[in-house]
Amino acid sequence: MANSNGGIVGVDNPAVVQPEVITTFNSSGTLTTAPYTTAVEHLVIAGGGGGGGIYYAGGGGAGGYLTATGNPVSGNSPYPVTVGAGGAAGGAGAVGAKGSNSVLGTPSSITSVGGGYGANGSPSPGGPGGSGGGGGGFSAPGSVGGNAESGQGNAGGNAPTTGSNDSSGAGGGGAGAVGANATPSPGPNASLSGGNGGAGLASSITGASVTRAGGGGGGGYFSAAGGTGGAGGGGNGNGPGADTVTAGTANTGGGGGGAMHASYGPPNGAAGGSGVVIVKEAA
Repeated sequence: MANSNGGIVGVDNPAVVQPEVITTFNSSGTLTTAPYTTAVEHLVIAGGGGGGGIYYAGGGGAGGYLTATGNPVSGNSPYPVTVGAGGAAGGAGAVGAKGSNSVLGTPSSITSVGGGYGANGSPSPGGPGGSGGGGGGFSAPGSVGGNAESGQGNAGGNAPTTGSNDSSGAGGGGAGAVGANATPSPGPNASLSGGNGGAGLASSITGASVTRAGGGGGGGYFSAAGGTGGAGGGGNGNGPGADTVTAGTANTGGGGGGAMHASYGPPNGAAGGSGVVIVKEAA
């Protein structure tokens, strides 16, 4: 009679089968592994950066994006999980706030860095972060986008100016692409739209493909449209006539959109989206 000991006569020891377990943390908590888990797959995304306030401000950068398989753990063990908040919006004349880090506290701890803030209109640079915030375009010489954390995202776009002219705000960087540069004047005001946020990255860790960690769009110049947020939860930059600036989507790590001119829209940028931590224990 066949048995599960490979033909050796003795006590039958059937193979242990453990169901696949996928745990999503939209807020901080504790991961308790299943009894026979020895390694996990993870996706750790930090909070996105806030978009800058007037004038012609940069979009916030996406939260840092880290994913890998084979992260060693012990079975039936608790591990702390921190989900980073999105950075606050920049008020009038102020940069946004950097997003908060997300951490998976396994023995080989995984830390994703919060997204960089979007610059305000003065020639201040976008903030560094998981992905960098976009530069602001009010007054020469403009400003550059923030740098990205190595291996976690992309830089924010630049906001160049020509002579004494201004530009629109640049897009924040996303996990999958850099933020778009702003458009410098002179030119018809309506053509100087804000730079688009960089695209995020797709993951199928939950079984379905979901794109997260898009950068925020930059604010438009005077009557121009705001930049579009990057795919994966990036918020839109502000355009004319209404409060069209939007926040990064919660639990995607998307960057917030940047503000435009006070004469055409509200002075504030928008907040970044909170991060997320997803852990998969294989069957």
